[in-house]
Amino acid sequence: MDALETRELRYFIAVAEELHFGRAAERLGMAQPPLSRAIQRLERRLGVLLLDRDRHGVSLTGAGETLLHEGRAALDAVTAAARRTRRTGGADRPGGRRGRLVLAVKAGASHELLHKLLDAYAAEPGAAEIEVLPSGTCEQGEMLRDGRADVALMHKPFNSLAGFDSEELMTEGQIAVLPAGHPLAARKSLSLADVEDIPDLPLARWARHGAYRPGPGPEIHDQTQLAQLIALGRTVAVFPDSARAWLWAEHAAVPLVDAPPVVTHIAWPAHSRSVALAGLIRTATRL
Repeated sequence: MDALETRELRYFIAVAEELHFGRAAERLGMAQPPLSRAIQRLERRLGVLLLDRDRHGVSLTGAGETLLHEGRAALDAVTAAARRTRRTGGADRPGGRRGRLVLAVKAGASHELLHKLLDAYAAEPGAAEIEVLPSGTCEQGEMLRDGRADVALMHKPFNSLAGFDSEELMTEGQIAVLPAGHPLAARKSLSLADVEDIPDLPLARWARHGAYRPGPGPEIHDQTQLAQLIALGRTVAVFPDSARAWLWAEHAAVPLVDAPPVVTHIAWPAHSRSVALAGLIRTATRL
């Protein structure tokens, strides 16, 4: 039988990520023996070995790697379906609230474009309520996949659009954001090499998939922290040109002559059938 239960997937993913039955059981809030039996039943039903178990510990087989990847995607899809259903359910009943869309945006990016989009869409007859959800540098895709967002403004080359439908909205250059009093702030332009090799201003490091790239620069958790550290002369950062909208008086923006252009897209799940979302996309493409 090929059918899988979400409970089974949650059990297996916990074990696959922890590679330890005891830690997985603790994470799931259950005893270890029933967890072990559940994984064994799953293996028998699928007819494959998912985990190699020996005196050294637990490791994934090739089949286990496949189920971990596919199982995560399946659980994301189930979670997304529940979240989006709750958001839209009330609008389908007589007298229910109007629809609601969650728009994920990179904090501080595309400020002017976002402002124009929200104003133009709000003027449309029957426009849904838009909740703007600021996110980290590369979180928008994950938020679309697990249903926290219905639509997102995403930026190539930083975001991957794989698996989403999208429309291109804007192309812009990039800038280095430095402390206003720094000697390089007076330059007409800089190169990426210039920014990466400032002895007294290490490049800020944003989290990527839960980890930070190596380097001496500070680990950045949010835009406010970054803005303060730049103003204090502790770091430098690279942003799309539209980030000028949120800069402080203590900041300076210098164009980067060799940085790749940043292309802003509006993106949404390829399977979406939301009427409210279709209206927002039409407004965005008109802009």
